[in-house]
Amino acid sequence: MVVEIPAPSVISFLEWRSKMETAQEVSCPGSHENAVVTEKYVAESREVVSHVQLACGPLYCAFPLDGNQLCLWSIRDPYHQLLILQGHLQAITAMAFGNKENPPLLCSASQDHLRIWNLDECRGNTLKGLVPRRTVMGTLLEKVLYLRFSPDDRVVAACAGSRVLVLDVESSSVLIELEGHQGPVTAAEFCPWKGQMLISVSEDRSFKVWDHRMGTLTYSSPVLTAYPLLSLFIDEDSKQLLTGCADGQLWVFSLIERHHYRCVAHVDLRKKNKAFSTRRMASGVCSLPEDSQRPSRKTLDQGEEAEAAFPVLMLASCYLPSLLGSGCGVLSSENTRCLWIGSSTGLFIFNLASFELEDAIHFKDFRRLSVQVAGSCAVMSRAADLKAFCLLTSMFGRRIAILEISLAPLVKSRQIPGTGKALSVLASSCVLPTSPLYFGIVKGKGTKPAGQKQSVVKSVIGDQPLVFHTKVRSSGYASAPHLTMFSPKTNFKNDGKRSSKCRINHKCEEYPLESPVPSKLRKQIAVCQEPTAVNCVQYSGQRQAFQASAVGTVLLHGCLHPPLFWAGTPAT
Repeated sequence: MVVEIPAPSVISFLEWRSKMETAQEVSCPGSHENAVVTEKYVAESREVVSHVQLACGPLYCAFPLDGNQLCLWSIRDPYHQLLILQGHLQAITAMAFGNKENPPLLCSASQDHLRIWNLDECRGNTLKGLVPRRTVMGTLLEKVLYLRFSPDDRVVAACAGSRVLVLDVESSSVLIELEGHQGPVTAAEFCPWKGQMLISVSEDRSFKVWDHRMGTLTYSSPVLTAYPLLSLFIDEDSKQLLTGCADGQLWVFSLIERHHYRCVAHVDLRKKNKAFSTRRMASGVCSLPEDSQRPSRKTLDQGEEAEAAFPVLMLASCYLPSLLGSGCGVLSSENTRCLWIGSSTGLFIFNLASFELEDAIHFKDFRRLSVQVAGSCAVMSRAADLKAFCLLTSMFGRRIAILEISLAPLVKSRQIPGTGKALSVLASSCVLPTSPLYFGIVKGKGTKPAGQKQSVVKSVIGDQPLVFHTKVRSSGYASAPHLTMFSPKTNFKNDGKRSSKCRINHKCEEYPLESPVPSKLRKQIAVCQEPTAVNCVQYSGQRQAFQASAVGTVLLHGCLHPPLFWAGTPAT
């Protein structure tokens, strides 16, 4: 049957609404105007739900309550009454929403049986006082750790023990059993572009590719790591498979046929998080507020800060405004294909193109959050309003929390103030002679190569006995070369004043957009007498150009016109 709150195990509707009106708004470090993380709802369960598959969809967030009760929280209308579905006799271990919103389906599993719920019928029948219709899919199953609907919602994959059961939604029957893993299967996903392909990961530290319609195994990977694989995600855009394990390692494999499941990348989440934190502190974009700073925990014997574990509990898709530069970038109108990585200590936004962290939300940075260490989590992103909802369960407690994450202030808080679009390129070879940027090599006074000088000296001097002198003249190899930059001209006939005619002829004009790219060399400035690499040239806007070379000097050039094109070639 289906019941509505208030119920003894859930806070009353009036208490819950008063809590909603005073919902905790936890500001992200570095943001002042908008709250990034908001705790929308907190529940206390009688049973521990630390390692249960949670579900977040476009309409509801689903989580177990008091063991065998299924609680639904509305995302579109948070003030709507909670819907509690009852029918399971034993504790619920996994749940998943369907991929279609009409009708919205929910599958829940316990060790006694597996059920399919039509949420529209459940709420409608509850309002009429009728018993909602529910479908029993299977009975006397093993402990189900993971559930997943097929893209058309016609088939459900249930990970029960070391098997993967493929069940038909319409006939409520088991179509086939996939056996081959040596440990409990922790996750399974259907391939979006291949309807017959099903991929599963297990605690045996490998993944397998199945043809679930024929019931055959098409590929079995070797053992990837020393820790069990916990999560799985298939990216349709890049045709890649991502799986995460208990020690924070993320593996990326290609699903293109000619690649034969080749490993594309191997990412250490702990190292990526440390590098991102260092990069963020160096840029000065985001700093922790005073009320969120905590003393570092140190071990008793070594006195060093204890490193937190980063098990990859969940992987979900995420869309962000494009960032020019990883971690601290400039906003753009386009979207970047990213990935939510849910861990016990926080949420991470992972860029699928660069394999770098774009942002991180650590639970310990927000003291007012009810869940500081998560045992399981689920995330759902909405691209329309740039918001995400995160469902967490406590690792060591019985609390369940729902967080609302605003992605727009999160990205803006990481933007470096005062920076614009810039491009930095390191040349791998010299400019081609046919290029308009090729200036040629500055011909100065030729000197003999150092190798020839040494050979001549050796041939003349030879081996000589060691002579002790009171003073030894330095070779000067550690000092910078003395360069004559320019000689000021002092024989001006008009006392150093330019004529008005000269000032009129030289006017600063904007380069027309319809004109072609500049390709003619106007003037060449010799930086040094010898070939020297030009590292940086920047125009200051005041008819001056600052130039940095590889010999430890900074040169200042005065020019009448703003340079149309600056280019440097590496030393040959």
